[in-house]
Amino acid sequence: MQAIVILISGRGSNMEAIVERCAAEGWPARVAAVIANRADAPGLTFAAARGIATAVVEHRAFATREAFDDALAAAIDAHAPDLVVLAGFMRILGERFVQRHAGRLLNIHPSLLPLFPGLHTHQRALDAGCKLAGATVHFVTPALDHGPIVIQSVVPVLPGDDADALAARVLATEHQIYPRAVRWFVEGALRIEHGVVRQRDGAAQLHAALGGAA
Repeated sequence: MQAIVILISGRGSNMEAIVERCAAEGWPARVAAVIANRADAPGLTFAAARGIATAVVEHRAFATREAFDDALAAAIDAHAPDLVVLAGFMRILGERFVQRHAGRLLNIHPSLLPLFPGLHTHQRALDAGCKLAGATVHFVTPALDHGPIVIQSVVPVLPGDDADALAARVLATEHQIYPRAVRWFVEGALRIEHGVVRQRDGAAQLHAALGGAA
């Protein structure tokens, strides 16, 4: 039974999706803890109501990023996780932290990486005239929003879209692909070859919602 620790900063809707799918599908894993960098993160209430351990490592309490990273790593390691999942965790993690969890640290980013790393991804996609948008689950490396890609989702950019409408359409697909990627990891179905992630069973690593729905 593998242990998963999930990091959030707010509601943690992807965390909710992972918790629910883990229970419903009987993964060989459990969500051992949900840790937030904000005490008012609503996702903590969701996790606690389901009997999941919660903790807060408030980033504003630390003078440096390195000190925060060290405290966060200690809180994570208390649960001896096999996998650490970033689910809307809005802090940039330092190289030492990333290397400490290398190969067992996943993130989801709301763009088709390597396009549009960083913030404001949906508006940037609209400004660029993209006809497709989506999300990417990837292994975390020290470079921001880079790392071997596990799975991507793709949705159409529709006439009249604004950033909020596009974000909602992409988020619906995030709730599909992130639990899928986490399940693959805990089932040992992922391997990285020359920087490319392969799914052991040949499952599709692209989720297309070209009708506009998840």
